[in-house]
Amino acid sequence: MTAPTSRLLTLLSLLQSRRDWPGSTLAERLEVSHRTVRRDIDRLREMGYRIRATRGPDGGYRLDAGTELPPLLFDDEQVVALAVALQSATASGAGIEEASLRALTTIRQVMPSRLRHRLDALTFTTLRPGPGDDAEDAVPTGVLIAISAAVRAREVLRFDYASPAPHAGEDPVPPRRAEPHHLVTSHGRWYLVAWDLDRGEWRLFRADRIMPRTPTGPRFAPREVPGGDVAAYVSARFKGSDRYDRWPCSGKVILSLPARDVLPFAGDGLVEDLGPERCSLEAGSWSWVALAASLNRFDTEIEVVRPPALLHAFGVLAKRNAATARGEGGAMSTLRGTPPSRPPRSIEAPS
Repeated sequence: MTAPTSRLLTLLSLLQSRRDWPGSTLAERLEVSHRTVRRDIDRLREMGYRIRATRGPDGGYRLDAGTELPPLLFDDEQVVALAVALQSATASGAGIEEASLRALTTIRQVMPSRLRHRLDALTFTTLRPGPGDDAEDAVPTGVLIAISAAVRAREVLRFDYASPAPHAGEDPVPPRRAEPHHLVTSHGRWYLVAWDLDRGEWRLFRADRIMPRTPTGPRFAPREVPGGDVAAYVSARFKGSDRYDRWPCSGKVILSLPARDVLPFAGDGLVEDLGPERCSLEAGSWSWVALAASLNRFDTEIEVVRPPALLHAFGVLAKRNAATARGEGGAMSTLRGTPPSRPPRSIEAPS
């Protein structure tokens, strides 16, 4: 039989792991009697946990939310995940930076040394906080720590880089070699900013596709990212530029919608109120046709203010859409020498 304190912690961990627990199952997992389970449940209730008895063949228990926050129990991965989330929130711009920093300090103070070392090994830059990754995009904590350790040690990172859609029968791709400079998170996804030694240029690698190899390579002298600002550099790469944090194609239009209806969907565009049912929008994209297509999402009348290239792009888009409506989209993919628009390869993602 385990010690009472250890048994209480185990019981609490079980109750937190799923909604309902039959009493007999808890007794079996804890290797105690039903009476001991009931006594331990009463102790947890005295500590502030709201545990409700459930009906069933042999009864059970459910941990409910309470009016006060009792002590919580996390496993190692949950503690690291919580600390990473709080560290990201300190740069959120949502007005919770100070509270997040205080919470992070509190958690770090009570961390076991083994977890504190793991957290200290994980250093990163938060650019734009956003929703969490989908399941297929999640990055194991061990991968993030391995990348961060290579960044801190200034050691060449050797890694396999998964293709999003590998072809059957493809020859194995040799490991990539890169000088890791910054681990960043933007919009809920992790990226590595690195100097690609094989291609001799800066790259932005998705961390969820990185599989680090050991050992790492030799130490390297740090380089400066183009422009000297990692946040501006990453933002520029998302916009299709290697250096300048601005869209290659930018224009201004007037929309027959109130500004309040446009603002939530304007992204990094600039909205100006022109009256009850009109507003102007300055926005950009990686091509003129892509910009025209993105403006059509507002589903309203559009007046092009500038430049003429955007007006021409609406004409190209109209021809393509008309061809698609006639069932001729494939034959009309190129119109009078105008190549189909393609996004720039701003992020390393081999297909």
